[in-house]
Amino acid sequence: MSAEAARARAERLAATPFDVVASHSGGFFRGFFRSLADVVGQRELLVLLVRRELKARFKDSSLGFLWTLIRPITLLMIYFVAIGQFLGAARLIPDFAIFVFAGLTLWGLYNEIIVGGTSSIVSNAGLIKKVYLPREIFPLAASGSAVVTFLIQLGILVAAVLLLGQFPLSWNLLYVPVAIAIVLVYGVSLAILLSALNVYLRDVQYLVEVGMLIFFWASPIVYSWSFVVDAAQRTGLTWLTDVYLLNPISTAMLAFQRGIWKAGSESRVLDAVTTVPAQPWPADLDLRLAITFLIGLVLFLVGQRVFSRLQGNFAQEI
Repeated sequence: MSAEAARARAERLAATPFDVVASHSGGFFRGFFRSLADVVGQRELLVLLVRRELKARFKDSSLGFLWTLIRPITLLMIYFVAIGQFLGAARLIPDFAIFVFAGLTLWGLYNEIIVGGTSSIVSNAGLIKKVYLPREIFPLAASGSAVVTFLIQLGILVAAVLLLGQFPLSWNLLYVPVAIAIVLVYGVSLAILLSALNVYLRDVQYLVEVGMLIFFWASPIVYSWSFVVDAAQRTGLTWLTDVYLLNPISTAMLAFQRGIWKAGSESRVLDAVTTVPAQPWPADLDLRLAITFLIGLVLFLVGQRVFSRLQGNFAQEI
């Protein structure tokens, strides 16, 4: 190419306006809705990425999706024997198997969204470096994969409840979608935020694993809320129950149990002199659920805007 032709090409390029592929200026909410529109515009790609996540998880596996059931059922058996039988929790918690499986099912959704979402940007480094697409789509794909797994486990839980004749035909069933919504909004919010932070500080994914272990035992999953209330009353520190419920997953877990665990709302006679009262649900549970969900929406907005500010250097950092 001659010097004149090269100069003419450079002038044409200089005169050509840039196409804006992503803009996050114009205010907090305008930037959020613009990012949301970018993701919606790539919804077909999002579905493909969710399918890829599911296929990659069970690639070269002869049992395939059965592994989504094997792990929680194994955990159920461990907790049922170790905590339910050896420590005697099953004696004080009616239908202990349903109680534990309900908790493990909802916790599995939360855990998979956050753990998978945190590493989603780093694990898709090759794709991020090659083409432009809304980067939020990667933690969302990990969340979608977790939702598919959750729906399979939820189906097994509902089937077990029906077989045992313990399906709760009451208005309490409305607590189930509310609990799922809270877990989704907090899980996706933290997945988006932590996925961005993990690009710059790889220790985040290891801190997440430790944190999830702590929050598992800080939520009423393998022990009931009544144990927390009794412990607070014995020590005289009743205010600890309010601190305990500051964990949004504890509140969501109680709502999920109230909706799916029928035996928790009924007293139980153990013998001639011993009666186990019904689960003492928090008196202000409905209000707590509403406030928790609204705070989750704010967290989602903040997490997405932080992600938007940090995504500019993703390709260089990974």
